Amino acid sequence: MTMLDDRTTAAWPTAYPQGYAVVDVETTGLSSHDRIVSAAVYRLDARGEVEDHWYTLVNPQRDPGPVWIHGLTTDLLESAPLFADVAAELSARLDGRVLVAHNAFFDWSMIAREYARSERTAPVRQRLCTIALARELRLPLTNMKLETLAAHFGVVQQQAHNALDDARVLAEAFRPSLHTAAERGVRLPLLECRPLTEWSEPAAASARAPRIGRQASYGGGGWRPARKRPPCPYPNPGRYEPDKPLKQGMRVAFSGDTSVERDLLEDRAVEAGLHVATSVSRLTSLLVTNDPEAGTSKVAKAKAFGTPVVDEAAFTQLLRDVAPADAAANG
Repeated sequence: MTMLDDRTTAAWPTAYPQGYAVVDVETTGLSSHDRIVSAAVYRLDARGEVEDHWYTLVNPQRDPGPVWIHGLTTDLLESAPLFADVAAELSARLDGRVLVAHNAFFDWSMIAREYARSERTAPVRQRLCTIALARELRLPLTNMKLETLAAHFGVVQQQAHNALDDARVLAEAFRPSLHTAAERGVRLPLLECRPLTEWSEPAAASARAPRIGRQASYGGGGWRPARKRPPCPYPNPGRYEPDKPLKQGMRVAFSGDTSVERDLLEDRAVEAGLHVATSVSRLTSLLVTNDPEAGTSKVAKAKAFGTPVVDEAAFTQLLRDVAPADAAANG
């Protein structure tokens, strides 16, 4: 099988995006309250050819976190620009392009939160995860790490966990992936990006921003603070049956990347009277995932238990008409 020739215009899918922004961010950690410490973007044309690249350090206004991973110390970051100072430049590089990243949900979530903190909106409408694309293409990878994907395409990594080098490596691995998808007529696993706008400063925060090197306190507010949901008031009516509505009390679990922020999707389920489960068991009524072939423990258990599986779009439709709990069981 021969790769599509970049020098010709024949056979390239017209439905594919016209440009991509391959992104990597390094952060102070993995939680919703963590901050970006560096960011890199490789802009690619419709066929995956590099147009230019950009890199910046970012002052997170707090402790830089795992320095042993990203190598960015307090001293290095203290004079770096704040995210608000680079947001316009980043926007210019993301605008009108599909955001591409390895585990794109994480990179997109971190970027979207930084924009929300800066009272801005990221100009991104769609994202593409290279892990999902590798699965769509059924690449013979032993795992889904970036270094494994890079090695498969002969791309040499020079400095792992450096945002600029990680973005370069991903751009070089994405190009042949994109061409393979075009050659096979594979639909790209594009997901919608919805801006996050719920950021609020902690109520007890002082007027002065926390200095770098000092952990900010998030106890009085912040980004969707964790909360313990009350128990579902309805009994579990059993498994979801195709072509029938969901029923209040059903146990629903979620796995993998979603277009809507996971907390918001779970909130909608709870508001509809469903029980959001953190794991899959024999009692689980339904698993919601956009990647039913993923090797996650939830997907594996769903297959083992015969748990019904639907994607996010189907689940969103089902949420519009959830049947009430049985009166006898409820009363």
